[in-house]
Amino acid sequence: MVLQGYPSPGSGLRLHLNENTGGCSDRVLEAIRHISPNDVSTYPQYREAVDATARHFGVNPDWVLLTNGLDEGILMAAVGHIAKARVHNAETIIPQPAFDPYPNSTIAVGAKAVWVPPGPDFAFPTQAVIDAVTPRTRMIFLNTPNNPTGQLIATTDLARICEAAPHAVVLIDEAYIEFGGTTFLPQVARYPNVLLGRTFSKAYGLAGLRVGVVIGQPWALDPVRSVTLPFNINGIAMTAMQAALEDTEFLPRYAAQVKDSRELLYSACRRLGLPFWPSAANYVMVRVGETAPFVAAMAARNIHVRDRSKDPTTPGCIRITTGMLPHTFAAIEALDTVMAARQA
Repeated sequence: MVLQGYPSPGSGLRLHLNENTGGCSDRVLEAIRHISPNDVSTYPQYREAVDATARHFGVNPDWVLLTNGLDEGILMAAVGHIAKARVHNAETIIPQPAFDPYPNSTIAVGAKAVWVPPGPDFAFPTQAVIDAVTPRTRMIFLNTPNNPTGQLIATTDLARICEAAPHAVVLIDEAYIEFGGTTFLPQVARYPNVLLGRTFSKAYGLAGLRVGVVIGQPWALDPVRSVTLPFNINGIAMTAMQAALEDTEFLPRYAAQVKDSRELLYSACRRLGLPFWPSAANYVMVRVGETAPFVAAMAARNIHVRDRSKDPTTPGCIRITTGMLPHTFAAIEALDTVMAARQA
């Protein structure tokens, strides 16, 4: 039984969880090597890490909350704004398809999820989200680029939703924004009801250390801070995060590989006649038909991809991480072999 996380796919190339396929910066490993015994035996101090994060994002340190992965930030946002506030008959709005922690956090605080289906070809349903807002709405979860489609939400549409629900917290999840699109960060000062989520798991390659960031003005952030545990991030993770920020060449270099990998995968899908959706993230959603045998066939060739067919809005779809170019070449080679066997 797998008690936590996802089952191990076994050996092979992990292209199923949107991880950085090239690993983290060498500076991160060097910083970890210099951690002292006292750094491990004492409780961590957060001020330096918070200040470094605030400088990086260009915001007031009081607007920054570090979390144990962005997943914790999402859950604590729901706890702080719904459970702690003891809001009865509370609702959250979740556009589909959606990241699992949105409905999971909604359930955890006893709220009702109001699902909003996507528009044609996964166009973001801005007006439908606005129309779903009621006095019971307490949180709206917006993911840009979307997981799993990779589609962006226009900043003008994000602003319209924030203005339509001033009584609710609008959580804008930008876990993949480093790979494409325009961040909403410069607009946070205009909207006190916004929480902006970022993570060091994807672009910075720190998924194994679990560091997320929630940014917002006091009205939105203070209730989240009040329910977040005081020592939620370990000292090693904070040391790694600061080292990752100091390596200013690492992120642009990796993002360029991701962009080229996406284009390679698009070309392969066109050649093989597989429908796909252009993505602003480090993955591409592809429609392959019957997913289970496809995923198994790829795994047999040591390439692990994510089955997205359980989501009713993405039937027959899988998601493939696009990372370092050699890994993408290997994935395309396996894709060619699987499709050839399917057509034989």
